[in-house]
Amino acid sequence: MKHFKETLYDAVCQEYRIDKLYFEHKTEHQHLMIFHNAMLGRVMTLDGIVQTTEADEFIYHEMLAHVPMVAHGAAKRVLIIGGGDGGMLREVCKHPIESVTQVEIDQAVVDMSIEFLPNHSAGAYDDPRLNLVIDDGMNFLKNTQEKFDVIISDSTDPIGPGEVLFSDTFYAHAKRCLNSNGILVTQNGVPFFQKDEVQTTYQRMGANFTDMTFYCAPIPTYYGGFMTFAWGTDDATARTIDHRDIEQRWQQLGISTRYYNPGMHQSSFALPQYIVAALNDVES
Repeated sequence: MKHFKETLYDAVCQEYRIDKLYFEHKTEHQHLMIFHNAMLGRVMTLDGIVQTTEADEFIYHEMLAHVPMVAHGAAKRVLIIGGGDGGMLREVCKHPIESVTQVEIDQAVVDMSIEFLPNHSAGAYDDPRLNLVIDDGMNFLKNTQEKFDVIISDSTDPIGPGEVLFSDTFYAHAKRCLNSNGILVTQNGVPFFQKDEVQTTYQRMGANFTDMTFYCAPIPTYYGGFMTFAWGTDDATARTIDHRDIEQRWQQLGISTRYYNPGMHQSSFALPQYIVAALNDVES
């Protein structure tokens, strides 16, 4: 029986049994693999690192999409950087937006996800509000004159094509492309093993926004406990909305979820002490 061994860390790793291989190919940008695992369903990997699984993708996609969308309260124009599997697009399209632009560097990821991970996008790539752009996310931000209410960076780890999406320049360009009360959120790794990633983002992103912090969710696929999501905005009230207001907004949306709810929204900003300590180390 063939197995897939993740290569993210040198000292520890996860191993997955490949029960059925659907696709494996070196695309123009990265090595893409999609296979079936009896416990996790269909699994997608890029360059030896697991990106998403059918079993728990809902936690990641719901938290990275709904927290900023509900906090904003009136987002009409949304930008997704990355997210070629379609899960983020699926969740964003549940909101009453006017348009969503998705910038994905690799057309093959979109095509193969539609074919082999159809439950992720669930038809969202056919949504008429979508403008799909095949381009490097940084390149798009540098050149666009568009403004957005929410920007979601659903990137890979800061290795290879995703590295630039964790840079000072990326955060500065994202800030320029946000409306005055806009919110930027980004995937920011597992701080138990990737402490430096959280500290670096805290410095770089924090230099661009008056309110910058992290929120968390436990996603079994990403080995090491909590995953952090970086949060940046110049609207300090967005993070401190009363629970009753979040509840009201959520009820009015009428969206069905499996993880996100107003209670999880607020509690996710409470950071474990080891993350707080890591951020304090940056400030001291």
